[in-house]
Amino acid sequence: MKKIRKWILAPVLCGAFLFGGHADAATTHTVKPGETLWKIAKQHGVPLKQLQKQNNKYTDLLFPGEKLVIPNSTISTSEKDLLARLVHAEAKGEPYAGKVAVATVVLNRVDHPDFPDTIRAVIYERSGGHYAFTPVQNGTINEPADRESYRAVEEALAFRGLGNGSLYFYNPKTAKSKWVSSRQVTVVIGNHVFAK
Repeated sequence: MKKIRKWILAPVLCGAFLFGGHADAATTHTVKPGETLWKIAKQHGVPLKQLQKQNNKYTDLLFPGEKLVIPNSTISTSEKDLLARLVHAEAKGEPYAGKVAVATVVLNRVDHPDFPDTIRAVIYERSGGHYAFTPVQNGTINEPADRESYRAVEEALAFRGLGNGSLYFYNPKTAKSKWVSSRQVTVVIGNHVFAK
């Protein structure tokens, strides 16, 4: 019986060892005429800076047929969905740039030492008994996101680390916090003021 177990277990372990690493293997992309690093980063949902670093690209020069290594995304599909739902709920009716900026605020918080280090934790963060984002409080975070919100998330992921460091946004017509309006304004898009 022990010999049978060894014969069955050995191929299973070898297969897991030999083939198990391929699931996390980086993807390659063959550059097509007219493509840019920005478009490729956006298409694959990876930060432009990370794509440049992975491929030792210090200029924007690309050649058709060139092979680029696409770094593995650190953002799961469920995190992208959650972020798109937040963008949809927070920026419904706002210009597309405002939707990208809302997603960027969340990503900036994930990367900032004063905030939690996952998208989920940033979105559901509570401070002083209040959620950081109104849609979490009122439940609109649970509504499905539209296609434009998903596109905005992909663009924000590609843009990650390249912006002006916005960590907050608010609508000055509805914001009740005097503290948030005391922050340094980075940009105004539609009805939202973005600040750090």
